Amino acid sequence: MRFSKLGHSPLKVSVLGLGCMGMSEFYGPQQEAESVATIHRALDLGVNFLDTAAVYGCGNNEELVGRALKGRRDQVVLATKFGNVRDAEGLFVGINGRPEYVRKACEASLRRLQMETIDLYYQHRVDRTVPIEETVGAMSRLIEAGKVRSLGLSEAAPTTLRRAHSTHPISALQTEYSLWTRDPEEQILPVCEELGITFVAYSPLGRGFLTGRFQRYEDLAPDDWRRNHPRFQGENFQRNLELVRRVEQIAAKKGSKPSQLALAWVLAQSEGIVPIPGTASRAHLEENLAALELPLTLHDLAQLNEAAPLGAAAGDRYAEAAMKAVNG
Repeated sequence: MRFSKLGHSPLKVSVLGLGCMGMSEFYGPQQEAESVATIHRALDLGVNFLDTAAVYGCGNNEELVGRALKGRRDQVVLATKFGNVRDAEGLFVGINGRPEYVRKACEASLRRLQMETIDLYYQHRVDRTVPIEETVGAMSRLIEAGKVRSLGLSEAAPTTLRRAHSTHPISALQTEYSLWTRDPEEQILPVCEELGITFVAYSPLGRGFLTGRFQRYEDLAPDDWRRNHPRFQGENFQRNLELVRRVEQIAAKKGSKPSQLALAWVLAQSEGIVPIPGTASRAHLEENLAALELPLTLHDLAQLNEAAPLGAAAGDRYAEAAMKAVNG
């Protein structure tokens, strides 16, 4: 395993992390035993960067990760997030970045995780009703209290990121990035590089679409959240399938799987980018990690850039309401 320094923190993270969201919600049926086994296998293989959030499974994901890390806490750089708020029935009710909520949310996450400290604490979405300086100021006080080691933002706009960083050093920005979501290349990635902020790429496999696993809409489980995702619906699905087939053709020539090629492409963009593909399967985890041994030539990169240029994916990356919360 190779490691990378996490922004302005003293922490070092594996260059490929593990997203834990799907272990508790959104992507069909959950199997806790396999999820825990996947986390353990990731640690055994050198993956030390795990990502969860208070909102995943209404706190259940943090609890699962906490149980899985019993006795192995010192092997992990653990990231979690606050700010997306759900009610008792699980409905999303808004974003909260008020200073008093920051402290309460952190304490609740620590209880669920059964830990004393969070390594990387993100604001999950920017609360546009609260100055970012106030939210980040409250987050910095968690560092002073020993509850948090470093700070991050998720889906923040360049100007917001600069303002936050001037309040307290930001170590990581987490935003969607993959062969079918290349938007960060225009403004976000240059700002992260300028400020020395690690860019954490979530959904680097296009929410699983870039694996080639989904050939029909019906391949999605009945309770899979992706059934309501714009890129998985109707004509968008078919157009995006054409994109995936172009990637599959290149992968076949390389003797690799399209998922490995897609991850290798993200890794090749910059040493300051750390993708965190999510999975609840040991087999998929090991398949993803093989991307670390997949060399890409300049010709390979040129082919991929031609197959999946900026803006190639059909459909927004969230439904309309959720799109209003990104790039905050």
